[in-house]
Amino acid sequence: QSPLGDAADPAGEGLLGLILVAIGWGLLALLTPCVFPMIPMTVSFFLKGSESASAGRFKASMYGLFIVLLYTVPIAAIILLTRLLGGDAVTADIFNWLATHWLPNLIFFIVFMVFAASFFGAFEITLPGWMVNKSDRNADRGGLLGVFFMALTLVLVSFSCTGPIVGSAIIGATAGDFWAPILTMLVFSITFALPFTLFAMFPSLLKNLPKSGGWLNSVKVVLGFIEVALGFKFLSVADQTYHWGLLDREVYLAIWIVTFALLGFYLLGKLRFAHDSEVKTLSVGRLALAIVDFAFVVYMIPGMWGAPLKALSGYLPPLQTQDFILGQSPLPVIGGADGPTSIRVGAAQVKYGDFLSMPHGITGYFEWNEALAAARAAGKPLFVDVTGHGCVNCREMEQKVLSDERVQQILRDDYIVVALYTDDKARAAGEDWVTTESGTTLKEIGRINSYIARTRFNVNAQPNYIVADAAGAALLPPRGYDLSVEGFVDFLERGVAAYKARTQP
Repeated sequence: QSPLGDAADPAGEGLLGLILVAIGWGLLALLTPCVFPMIPMTVSFFLKGSESASAGRFKASMYGLFIVLLYTVPIAAIILLTRLLGGDAVTADIFNWLATHWLPNLIFFIVFMVFAASFFGAFEITLPGWMVNKSDRNADRGGLLGVFFMALTLVLVSFSCTGPIVGSAIIGATAGDFWAPILTMLVFSITFALPFTLFAMFPSLLKNLPKSGGWLNSVKVVLGFIEVALGFKFLSVADQTYHWGLLDREVYLAIWIVTFALLGFYLLGKLRFAHDSEVKTLSVGRLALAIVDFAFVVYMIPGMWGAPLKALSGYLPPLQTQDFILGQSPLPVIGGADGPTSIRVGAAQVKYGDFLSMPHGITGYFEWNEALAAARAAGKPLFVDVTGHGCVNCREMEQKVLSDERVQQILRDDYIVVALYTDDKARAAGEDWVTTESGTTLKEIGRINSYIARTRFNVNAQPNYIVADAAGAALLPPRGYDLSVEGFVDFLERGVAAYKARTQP
């Protein structure tokens, strides 16, 4: 057992995943047509404009450092300022709003669609010319100031290709701790800047780079298809947090299946866009990518009839939104002629159960005080699931851990379950409103649950799982994202033992 408790290993696993994703985005950005041709150009500039090879290498190293700072410092400054001026609660509210409110998610969705259209060749997105030209003129000054403006020019010129990538990286990190977006941009920018430094130190490597050409536009088009798929994730988050019912699981899957099928046909040369070169012969690389892509499409198709698709569980709407599951009766409709009603657990109605649900038929509660009362009445510990509609890791945990029969049996027999959705935008009943220490009244279900998780258990991220007694006091350290089923079963069993030790003489 780690001295840090159950949160230790999940944190490490989450950190590694964050780093790997950021590295992947950084490498992908390098292959875009806005960036790739600039590698030999900028390296050549530093070598020719320096009095010695060592001076050129130093300047190229500083160039890479300035790129890292230009990507990382603004994000870090915004986060640190919000924490200094408003504290953890304000920063958490900002992140929660950014990640789950309909307005930024709808804006991100539209932006991704616009960028995708640009990548397909409909038009070119660039920053204002005066901004780029002014930065470029300042780069001629020489010295470190000139190197800085060279880096700024690269960041500005590459915006049309790196903008969606940077946005995806930041938004993907906002569901985690406050340092996550900073770490994401740091790793991304280091990966992005490293080739400039390495090629300056070892210019002979430039000979091994492939020449610019039509393949760069193909990379851009492939990114366009990926932008379409990722863009619908933002619309899906807004759809779930506000219960619009626009993107149920099968609708979302249908969009992804069609998008990636079209990508496969593009890789085979069956589709061409405005700036594409004709594909006269199919390279082994394109064939391999097409095989992988069509295999992915085939994998998704059974999901239209309810297959769990565990590898994609974090990116799809919950299985509960599926209208039809092959081999099962249709999901029960809650309510009747008089409208929706709350679901029941035993003889009691569950508050907010008409629009909130739990996976795999797990029954429980969605309101904190109601769950506490049930735990006291049943003489059982409370299993607290700090979750969210837009939480990728929550969906993975549900499909890969909470789906296990042993986990479900322990939850059913030994616990009272409460799911605290921290991003739900529905208005809570008046008796559930919470007034904070600063006098602010929280009226939304998500804000209330986020406040409870933060003040009672000191957790800001999802997913987090807490075992508590009937008074709401934690019995074990919180357990975060960890796909070990055995570890989760052990966590639940230790929770039952801790509850008995506390309540029984």
